[in-house]
Amino acid sequence: MHRRYFLPAALTAATARSAPTDRIAVALMGVRGRGRNLTEAFCAQPDVDVVYVCDVDETVVEAACKTIEASGRQRPPLVSDIRRCLDDKRVDAIVMGTPIHWHAPGTILACAAGKDVYVEKPISHNVREGRLMVEAARRHQRIVQVGSQLPSLEVTQAFQNYVQSGQLGRVLMAKVWNAQLRRNIGKRADEPVPAGIDYDTWTGPLPKLPFNRNRFHSTVNWHWHYGAGDIANDGVHRIDIARRALGVQLPIAVSGFGRKLYFDDDQQTPDTMNLTYEFDGGRLIHYEQRLWNPYGLEGCDNGVAVYGDRAVAQYGKFGGRNWGFRVLDSKGVEVHSAEHGPSSIDTPHARNFLDAMRSRQRPRVDIEEGHWASALAHLGNIVARTGRNIRFDPKLETIPGDAEAAALLRRRYRSHWSTPGDTRHA
Repeated sequence: MHRRYFLPAALTAATARSAPTDRIAVALMGVRGRGRNLTEAFCAQPDVDVVYVCDVDETVVEAACKTIEASGRQRPPLVSDIRRCLDDKRVDAIVMGTPIHWHAPGTILACAAGKDVYVEKPISHNVREGRLMVEAARRHQRIVQVGSQLPSLEVTQAFQNYVQSGQLGRVLMAKVWNAQLRRNIGKRADEPVPAGIDYDTWTGPLPKLPFNRNRFHSTVNWHWHYGAGDIANDGVHRIDIARRALGVQLPIAVSGFGRKLYFDDDQQTPDTMNLTYEFDGGRLIHYEQRLWNPYGLEGCDNGVAVYGDRAVAQYGKFGGRNWGFRVLDSKGVEVHSAEHGPSSIDTPHARNFLDAMRSRQRPRVDIEEGHWASALAHLGNIVARTGRNIRFDPKLETIPGDAEAAALLRRRYRSHWSTPGDTRHA
């Protein structure tokens, strides 16, 4: 299938760049929320120069600029249009902490401009966008690191190695849980766009909706038009860890349900989910989500359990401690444990990205790894939205025999300079 990519004229002639030498120049795209954490992580790297802050909301950039200055760097210029950064040959990489609906457009544009990319999870709004991102990275020979930080921790790697060592016995199933207390976001009316916000650029290639504070900033993920719910926002971290531990990629079937049962507010995405993913070879991942309880499960609010026929390995923050894992034998006795410690989880992941830029080797969470994890979240959402189980073709990335479900593998766009694929769908 041949596809066109709508890019500014200055970008279409961009070619793959060689590895950076001494300093790595980055543009920070989206500096609120996760973007603020990324600002801190990259400012902690001694070989990074921050040459742009790119954000559409002037009211949120001051905190990021103060972090940059506190690290001994000069305050960079502020721009709202990412094309300014992509046109600048000094820029080696785009660090993307934007809302989800900008992840695919921004990554595809950056790859075409010869930039490497650090993009937050989930990488995409839908399955098709994720595949387009993988294709763009490979076509332009770009390093793309996904902001799922936990695999860069030694303790996470130790967990995966333990599961795959055979010490649990025969492993067939993992369970992922996202059991935490989220807030009621209330109900808000549409309003005029506040001063200092470039709303057209924020909207990007999506059909434009009226401005609403419950569809902006921290609440944007709970609206189907922009986001993909908490399974993609938070659950995807642990889904990725379970997927890696079991050595699986994409499923052949997804069953279960997802509904909004608890909150009476503007959220559209489920607060309650119970899903089972079946993979070729008979392995299973079960996902459980409850966003309305102040207590966790198995001693932590977000975790993974990998079950063998001799023992179980659990990954999470047990008892409010640091990220780590423990192994319980057939009698429930803890026989092994390990922890990460109190240091940042963002900094090692940022370092891994920078090292991959220099070596031109794939980073710890390459774009295709991120696509597999994000696709699992998207497929769970399709089960929730259609109210029925689905079969999935992992090679073609299609849902055969169900036109309604298959339509949710992609989305429609408006004509805009950032539109990925053609103007009808991805």
